[in-house]
Amino acid sequence: MKFINFTVIRISLAFAAGVGFAYAVSPSLFVLLKSLGLCFSLLLITWAWERKKLRPGIFFGIKTYLLFFLLGACNYQLARPHSISNHYSHYVTEKTSEELVLKITTVLKPNRYESRYFAEVVQLNSQNTQGKVLLSLARDSVNPLFQIDDLLFIYAKVTPISPTLNPHQFDYKQYLAHQGVHRQLRIAQDEILKHVQGKRTLRGYSESIRNHIVSKLERSPIQPSQRAIIQALVLGQRKDIAPELRQAYASAGALHILAVSGLHVGILYLLFSFLLKPLEYFSFGKQLQAALILICLWSYAIFTGLSPSVVRAVTMFSFFAFGGLLNRPTNSINTLFLSFFFLLIVRPNWLFHVGFQLSYLAVFFILWIQPKLYLLYKPKYYLDKVLWSITTVTIAAQLGIAPLSIYYFHQFPGLFFLTNLVVLPFLTFLLGFGLVVVILGAFNMLPDGIALAYDRIILALNQFIAWVSGQDIFLLEDISFSILQTMGSYLWIVSIVIFWQRPKANTLLTALSCGMMFLGSIVFENKKNTREELILFHRSRTSVIGYQYGRNLTLYTSDSLDISDQYPIKDYRIGNRIRNSGSHSLPHLFTFHSNTILRLDSLGVYPFIEDPVVILSYSPKVHLDRLIDSLKPRLIIADGSNYRSYVMRWKETCKKRKLPFHYTGEKGAYIFN
Repeated sequence: MKFINFTVIRISLAFAAGVGFAYAVSPSLFVLLKSLGLCFSLLLITWAWERKKLRPGIFFGIKTYLLFFLLGACNYQLARPHSISNHYSHYVTEKTSEELVLKITTVLKPNRYESRYFAEVVQLNSQNTQGKVLLSLARDSVNPLFQIDDLLFIYAKVTPISPTLNPHQFDYKQYLAHQGVHRQLRIAQDEILKHVQGKRTLRGYSESIRNHIVSKLERSPIQPSQRAIIQALVLGQRKDIAPELRQAYASAGALHILAVSGLHVGILYLLFSFLLKPLEYFSFGKQLQAALILICLWSYAIFTGLSPSVVRAVTMFSFFAFGGLLNRPTNSINTLFLSFFFLLIVRPNWLFHVGFQLSYLAVFFILWIQPKLYLLYKPKYYLDKVLWSITTVTIAAQLGIAPLSIYYFHQFPGLFFLTNLVVLPFLTFLLGFGLVVVILGAFNMLPDGIALAYDRIILALNQFIAWVSGQDIFLLEDISFSILQTMGSYLWIVSIVIFWQRPKANTLLTALSCGMMFLGSIVFENKKNTREELILFHRSRTSVIGYQYGRNLTLYTSDSLDISDQYPIKDYRIGNRIRNSGSHSLPHLFTFHSNTILRLDSLGVYPFIEDPVVILSYSPKVHLDRLIDSLKPRLIIADGSNYRSYVMRWKETCKKRKLPFHYTGEKGAYIFN
């Protein structure tokens, strides 16, 4: 193995830690810049003092890593809207409609009711601006479908993105913030004043090429289900995959096949390296080979629409090719961390993208662990070597991503080994054959025989995936895994691997200590979630109250069906490690600790009780002023089962009476103390 430059690794991790610190703490940019200048000055003084020494002292190293930590924090803060002088958020009023010029940058997968896009705010009230918004347009047969680079002149209200409304719910607002999107526009057709095609960008051209190819494939004899897989596998377009098929791939542990990212680009990198290997025998052949690989990889990135996942993966493998272009020997782990460092400089927000995290963890663990795993067994035959190589790569990659996957997705596919053993040997063929099908289809040269052959291959793949996903006994679901447990599990895994590579007393002690820390995190989380809590959830058109006692949950609802596996109960149940749950009908009067809680339903009938907490549900026809005078409630709560017009009227009444009012549709679920 070539030399690993740990300085590169430490600098990259220090920079990433700075990005994470700035995200978590949000320090003042002015303070960070002052700290950066002070650290840089101290580093120069230390360097001048120690430059004649054979090896710099420990303080020089500490200050160097602190410098990169502060650089990472400053880089993240500089990329935030408040640090960008012409970001549109500085000019938005949020109470009145604005005149906006938008440029479509990304076409998102539509939901049942809306077409959705990311758009750059080019102008706001004649002020040149920048920054992205989420644009939603009601879907119907009249509304046009916009394309990348289209310009829209709009008169509409820019609104904040709604926060999460229930505990442990997926934070869509935070997810969009990591994409650089901080506001939204929900518009009707009559709010679009003008729609024109804007100046074409590289991404616009690539999207046009991809849409052209998709339209050609739609005329081929390939069936829609198989065509959706081809579009995802080769073109990186997953919006046409049926939810059931997508879930089957996730349950089988094969969802990574449908995302054009590190795996696909890695296969193409190896394929291009193999095809261009004869160039190595010529003068400057290695440099020419590396240059052609770079051209091929970026051509593929353009071909697939320059999506962030593809750009990240191509950038990562471009660094490997660039090493060959310079003809400088280096370790693959060094190259991996250099690409990691470079991408964070360009896009610090990518550190918080799930795909970015999983890609780098998978590649790092493959480079670090797989070579030693492969040496555990010496296969004699070619097929044996291929299967053993795939097995070791799969083990290494899953070891790297399993804790983070469980943390994000709360499930673990037990048959991922079987899936990868069957699929991975053929993935190079599937990807190569798919490229041929796509290119021939784009030029109207795709014979029906080849199209049908590939259709049958993808059909067989889908059937195999469906069979694997149907083995429910091997799919571990609803796993609660906190960030503390995730960090503890990675410490333990890393310490075990280090002990395995260097079996000494100190590495054994470290592994045992990390194992105890991981077990301690499990005990801590179990203890923390043993609580007594009453919560009024926000759920549209339904009133749901939950009572948690220890690891048990009792749901009070008017719905006769079991909703423990539905939104938002499932997320709450997983997040709080609930083992048992049951349902009862909603009571009208109950107590919790010092609270007397009175719930009014559509009938609007209530007894005389002093100082209650009043829950309004199912739009009761009640005279709220009279109720306040009669009961003198300490708080009024409206849940998601009410008409919004009623809620707004109640809100105004409570505001005039200076009475606390909580609407779950705005402030989220209410937790009683």
